[in-house]
Amino acid sequence: MTHRQAVFTMIAVTLMWSIAGVVTRHLEAARAFEVTFWRSAFNALALVLLLSWQRGPRALWASLRDGGRALWLSGLCWCVMYTAFMVALTLTTVANVLITMATAPLFTALGARFVLGHRLALRTWSAIVVAGIGIAWMYGQQVSASEARHLVGTAVALAVPVAAAVNWTLLQHVQGSKTGQGADMLPAVLIGALLSAAITLPLALPFAASAHDLGLLALLGAVQLAIPCLLAVAAARVLSAPEASLLALLEVVFGVAWAWLGAGEAPSAAVLGGGLLVLGALGANEALALRQRRLD
Repeated sequence: MTHRQAVFTMIAVTLMWSIAGVVTRHLEAARAFEVTFWRSAFNALALVLLLSWQRGPRALWASLRDGGRALWLSGLCWCVMYTAFMVALTLTTVANVLITMATAPLFTALGARFVLGHRLALRTWSAIVVAGIGIAWMYGQQVSASEARHLVGTAVALAVPVAAAVNWTLLQHVQGSKTGQGADMLPAVLIGALLSAAITLPLALPFAASAHDLGLLALLGAVQLAIPCLLAVAAARVLSAPEASLLALLEVVFGVAWAWLGAGEAPSAAVLGGGLLVLGALGANEALALRQRRLD
């Protein structure tokens, strides 16, 4: 894959990631944990088929069996991300969820600083402060308006970037160790889907999803999760970390636009104001990091 192909691949990935909110708003009967269960189950099924086709069923089983503690810990992080994301979408707006999730690079930077001992540039600390102000603005408006549901939903969504930061820090630690170099961590995505489906199954009963709902949730499991996750891994081999992080922010723009155009869910002034601070801080930080790498 060339650099240009990797860039367009990541744009396609963010487009596929961004459809979750608008598709969820068109479900007829499925709610909360049932939505999460079916999405994770269809994601797991799609990943089993894709990974088995890619590497063979025996090799896939061997990688799951011999992956070790790091692989399963990474899978647990994926499980939290899958589950918290869909539950948050049933509690608050798409914009709230996506903007909260966009703080993942900042949590990752903090994890790298305090766990791996990486030094953070001044621009990153500045981005953390500005993004924190944006998130506080969003939270503050919800508290003052007594919108407990949105506040809880945003708090649940916060588990996604935290889990993503733990996962990325773990992956960096594994790849940086002598024993972990070249480790295959891709099956962790499948482990996360299986764990999410297993955990939410008892909470999803009795099922209420219609055939229409199952079709949409199968679309989410395969097209919104399984396929873009594999494509993102391929693109990440070519793109630098700042480039990938910057391109991933398009998911927020696309997702809010889809929800606005496809479900009539216009973001509030507080979400727009706080979101612009978050995205501006993140975008500036990643753009400066990319410029610095090119100068070096």
